[in-house]
This record gives sequence, structure tokens and C-alpha cells, in this order.
Amino acid sequence: MSLPDPAVAPPAPSSVPRGVDPRGPRFGAGLTAVLLVVVLLLDGPGALVALAAVVAGFLLGTVRGVQGTWQGVLYSRIVRPRLAPPAELEDPRPPRFAQLVGLVITGIGLLLGLLGVAAAVPVAAALALVAAFLNAVFGLCLGCELYLLGLRLRRRGA
Repeated sequence: MSLPDPAVAPPAPSSVPRGVDPRGPRFGAGLTAVLLVVVLLLDGPGALVALAAVVAGFLLGTVRGVQGTWQGVLYSRIVRPRLAPPAELEDPRPPRFAQLVGLVITGIGLLLGLLGVAAAVPVAAALALVAAFLNAVFGLCLGCELYLLGLRLRRRGA
């Protein structure tokens, strides 16, 4: 996922957006994981409200990129100034796509929860928690990997 990804032909230099510090999305995933644990610990309306906060975070990440989320703002203002510069920057498109995947999963869970399907809330939260945990702890971004797989499949078909 780092610029450039040797498995994917590099895009034209003008089409690559400015890179992001890869530690930022991992930090954000950690905070999201904590919120998702809260969703799983709560019941009823409290779980819906907590899941709605997660959905809102994913919506911001989808629209503005990971650096535009509340977690990204916390990282850039509080955490990053205390760290050495990153060794490399990451293409922002895969993490942004990962935010979309998180939005779809948690959004469906929230919508179904609001429609009375109580099991949808913990199921969506658990699925998102697995992905957030893997990203925060191991740096494995499942949504990013889906993005790169999609690029490979699209190029293979072209």
C-alpha cells in the first residue's frame, strides 16, 4: 500500500494524491475498535447511538479521507507532533476505500437495527471490530487489500 506498490503498476504521478502517514489510519482503527467494543457491551438504544457514532466516523472517512475523520484530526494534532516523521507515506485511496467498506457494513447494521433487527447491530459491530483490530494491531487493512485486489482484477481484465 505504500507508494509505490510494486504489485500494481504505478499511476501517472499527477494522479497520485498526497500521501498519508500510515500510523494515522492505524491509530484511528484503534479508536474505532474501542467504540465498537462499546457497541458490543451496550444494549438497545445505547448500542444504536454508539454504532451511529461509528457510522458517522466512517462517513467522514469516506467523504474526506482518513485524515478528515475525528480520529485523523486527533492523530494529526496530538499524536503525530510527538513522533518522528514517517519512513514513508501511503497512498490515501486504499484507506479511503476501507472507510467506505466500514461505512457499508456498519451502516447496514445501523439501518437494520433501527428497523428492529436487534441482531444486526452486534453482528455489524463484530465484523467491523475484526477489521479495525487487525488494522490497529497488525497493520493489516482488509479494506485496503480489497481495494488493491480490485485494481489488480480491473487491470487483468483490461
